[in-house]
Amino acid sequence: MKLTILLFSLLSITAYSQVGIGTDTPTATLDVNGSLRVRSIIHETNEDTISDSILVISNLGTIKRVEAAQIIHSVIKSAVKGKFSSASLVNLTLVSGLATMPFDSEDFDLNDEYDTTTHSFTAKQDGIYSLHAQIKASSAISVSTDFGISIYKNNVLECKNSFANIGILSINATPPIRSVKTLVSLTAGDIITFKATSSLVNLNIIGNTAESYFTILQVR
Repeated sequence: MKLTILLFSLLSITAYSQVGIGTDTPTATLDVNGSLRVRSIIHETNEDTISDSILVISNLGTIKRVEAAQIIHSVIKSAVKGKFSSASLVNLTLVSGLATMPFDSEDFDLNDEYDTTTHSFTAKQDGIYSLHAQIKASSAISVSTDFGISIYKNNVLECKNSFANIGILSINATPPIRSVKTLVSLTAGDIITFKATSSLVNLNIIGNTAESYFTILQVR
């Protein structure tokens, strides 16, 4: 008699393909309405398995598997420092008074969000970001010539620092450095670019990383 009941139970499980514990309406192969206790867990030492065997619980209570890298990226805040790959002069051709700063090298980029080809930062997660950029013009910039640097979010101006050089007895007395800094709220997918601004058609920027660079830091 017990054997018959056991066989009937196994056949029922196979037929329905879903088993509920604490619920009459299971929505998964095994649907547990209540707590789950595991008395012993085998320690995994295979690094290939560890990198792709993290279990998480969705907001519906369903257990799923995600890659370890995905978990890490979801909690590591953005941090980027970029620069020019060469310390020599960087010549910019401005169109309508603007030119994207071609920062083509990185000191670090924790979440791989800055593209050194398009010279743009694309946020991978929502948050508040601190943005800073600095450039130094060559000594060839003449008196009364304005130039500066600006920050754009999705190609819309967020802030800028631009002013004309001042001469004293025909000597340029204005520091050649322009810098800009601000806080912005970014949604995943938003794009940040840094642009030079000037009344000149061509602008020469010092490529030295100590004088021309940018940083992006997610603060929350």
